[in-house]
Amino acid sequence: MSDPCAASRLWPSPTPLWQAAPEDVAVGLCGHGEPSTPQLSGPWRLLLLGDGSPTRHLQSLTGRLVQVEVIAMESDHRSDAEAPAEVAELDPPLVRRQVWLRCGEQTLAWAESWWNQQQAEQHLKQRNQPIWTSLTANRAELYREVDGLALVEAPWLEEGFQRRGPFWSRHYRFFRGGQELTVIREVFSPLLEQWLGPPNT
Repeated sequence: MSDPCAASRLWPSPTPLWQAAPEDVAVGLCGHGEPSTPQLSGPWRLLLLGDGSPTRHLQSLTGRLVQVEVIAMESDHRSDAEAPAEVAELDPPLVRRQVWLRCGEQTLAWAESWWNQQQAEQHLKQRNQPIWTSLTANRAELYREVDGLALVEAPWLEEGFQRRGPFWSRHYRFFRGGQELTVIREVFSPLLEQWLGPPNT
């Protein structure tokens, strides 16, 4: 697959077509509001708005281990234009990591995460390991807070998923001891419909 961003190994973040109101995300009511709001089915609400590990969800659904393919992990000096607002709460300098998540032959998700450089060096020593596995080593406690839900598009996502967009996306933060560790954005493939059913009711 060709790199769509010649100036950097990092790819541009997907373009949001619709975003949920932050107050709806905070209480997990997205998909049950105004007529103009996409109506999410129950299984997709659990995936997108729940505080469980997406890696564990994908492995449970498919019966296969999640394989992480790192696209890029490098210093990010242009995050203000593309990143969720919560990234501004991280101490610079920042590092951004982008990956594909695959189960067997199926590419089921794309993700990017923002880190303080020192935190990235501490927690991402094995770059091809899922973030959840890295952060919960030695049974360390974590708190996940889902901050955003969106429908997004990008031509390289269509190429990677081999499906037409738009695609469901969310972003969230991990905290440990009240300290924000990272902001993570995930985009999910329509292939998940074979286990979860259609996302829209």
